[in-house]
Amino acid sequence: MSLSKSNPVQSRASRALQSAKPTLPDVNTSEFQGVRYLHLGSEWVQGSMIIKEPYEIHLEYVQRMMAWLLFFPSESIPELATMQLGLGSGAITKFCAKVLKLKTTTIELNPQVVAACRLWFKLPPDSDQLQVVLADAQEVVAHEHWRGQVDALQVDLYDSEASAPVLDSPEFYDGCKSLLTPGGVMSVNLFGKNSQFDKSLESIRRGFGEGRFWAFRPTKEGNTVVLAQRGEYSYTRELLAERAQFIEVKYGLPAEKWLKVLKPLD
Repeated sequence: MSLSKSNPVQSRASRALQSAKPTLPDVNTSEFQGVRYLHLGSEWVQGSMIIKEPYEIHLEYVQRMMAWLLFFPSESIPELATMQLGLGSGAITKFCAKVLKLKTTTIELNPQVVAACRLWFKLPPDSDQLQVVLADAQEVVAHEHWRGQVDALQVDLYDSEASAPVLDSPEFYDGCKSLLTPGGVMSVNLFGKNSQFDKSLESIRRGFGEGRFWAFRPTKEGNTVVLAQRGEYSYTRELLAERAQFIEVKYGLPAEKWLKVLKPLD
């Protein structure tokens, strides 16, 4: 599975960015005990990187965003295509492109975030394998260009105040579902001072309609990762345990721990 390189969305989004640019938050960084953090003009952390291990995933909730790996046979993983809505510090994008070596597309609205990731967070340049597109995620999910081409979609869209997901409607999640291949999986981070988990979950359910839904317990920081799979698929605990062991050994993610805090939603 591969994502097309031609981007009709990008030119319109680039023009829109010229007028939107003054409203986009400034990007700054901080460092503490060997970890570099990304901020959008506030104290809230929008992403991080272990300076000596730039392609590893530092934050626990970001690691959990990768739990879609559990729902694909190990032999199929090298052929998957991934997309991220929201670049953050580039942790997921880098991991998908550099560690998993997958076809990876990332949608980011703020050009300062892209520049910061390239300068300070070891984000590789665009290539046949990796594309970072300056665009509005709302427009991307509504556009037919990537429809049905994404196996794993990671959604982490927050503003400078991290008060709630900036896109959280049933219509938005319906667009997310339209990007997925049959059996594709979306992972989404639900966090914020004003976040209402039940409301967000209902929006995801309404957007996806039929599907399989899973949720992690919240991290100590308050992040809850939800997984929504396009289609009804069942998995035995034995199969998930086998896949978790493979993921942990092959990719260094704490997948066996995931199974203790990841539950299907009725």
